[in-house]
Amino acid sequence: MSIDPADLTARLIRCASVTPADEGAIPLLETVLQEAGFETFRADRGGILNLVARFGPKGHSRTFGFNGHTDVVPVGDPADWTYPPFSAHVDGTTMFGRGAADMKSGVAAFVAAAIERARTNPPDGAILITITGDEEGAGIDGTSAILDWMEANGEAMDVCIVGEPTCPKTLGDTIKIGRRGSMTAYFTATGVQGHSAYPERAKNPVPALARLMDRLASHPLDEGTDHFGASTLAVTTIDTGNPANNVIPATCRATVNIRFNDSHTSASLTEWLQGETARLAAESGIDIAMKTQVSGESFVTPPGALSELVANAVEAETGVTPELSTTGGTSDARFVKSHCPVVEFGLVGQTMHQVDERVEIPHIHGLTAIYARILDDYFAS
Repeated sequence: MSIDPADLTARLIRCASVTPADEGAIPLLETVLQEAGFETFRADRGGILNLVARFGPKGHSRTFGFNGHTDVVPVGDPADWTYPPFSAHVDGTTMFGRGAADMKSGVAAFVAAAIERARTNPPDGAILITITGDEEGAGIDGTSAILDWMEANGEAMDVCIVGEPTCPKTLGDTIKIGRRGSMTAYFTATGVQGHSAYPERAKNPVPALARLMDRLASHPLDEGTDHFGASTLAVTTIDTGNPANNVIPATCRATVNIRFNDSHTSASLTEWLQGETARLAAESGIDIAMKTQVSGESFVTPPGALSELVANAVEAETGVTPELSTTGGTSDARFVKSHCPVVEFGLVGQTMHQVDERVEIPHIHGLTAIYARILDDYFAS
């Protein structure tokens, strides 16, 4: 049974699977893979649907993994879309719909490639496919739940490709070998409310928090590392919620987001933030509380066998020599990296999360061919 990856992409787009809803996406893939002879398992948790599918023996020493997600971000105002966002409308060679780029097309491509390999040339080893419905959300019950289930049930991948869109301009131009870490720090400065005409009777938290934000934003975190650019800290809000122009507020809040390379950990950055906060609080006499939320640590899979395998397949199919990159936000590779070597490779992502998100249908077939060659080369080596 061969699978048309473009048709499967369209069927997935028609599932309005805005996190945490599934709307039939995971059951659709479960059925497709079962009919192709894969063993399928569910690793659902916290109301999130998660799928594991394997072709070949459990626990084989050569198990190639694919990881992806079927959930999508909200569409915004549907009236802003040229075509209904869950219609998978095709205009010429372009398919429109939420998830077209990120990443229902990538899932369809690796599912189709895996099924074709299993059908025509069963591998001396196993292919393991893991798909979650919780990547665009908190991710607590997504790929992390799948990996917990795999550990409990004796399933393992030797290497893995996450099929996120990785290419900025042209299919094949970029492979992600790592990602920066991401964390957010929330600050609350507390003073004493008062009349702005009598500032000596109040204790204004706004200048103190503004000075702290300036210190944090002005401090170079590093100059980059072998595989990463310099870490960045962005102040994303300073807010009092104060509608009056003659009242000194009692509280002021601020938020910073840090994207950091492998010269830091979230723990080391938290320690630095706490130190700066304590110093400013002591100088100003304003109480400043801080809490942090960590989305993921930085990681890198150093250039080697896995990145070469993918790069060689990309160049053979497209004629493009891919760049190895660690740019961009976070992805579920941040969970997989603790299980096995992982890289990310997928389609052009220029329209992901945008109105009129879309994918070129020839690119879906091209990505499927690349994934198929990767499987062939992996099991032939």
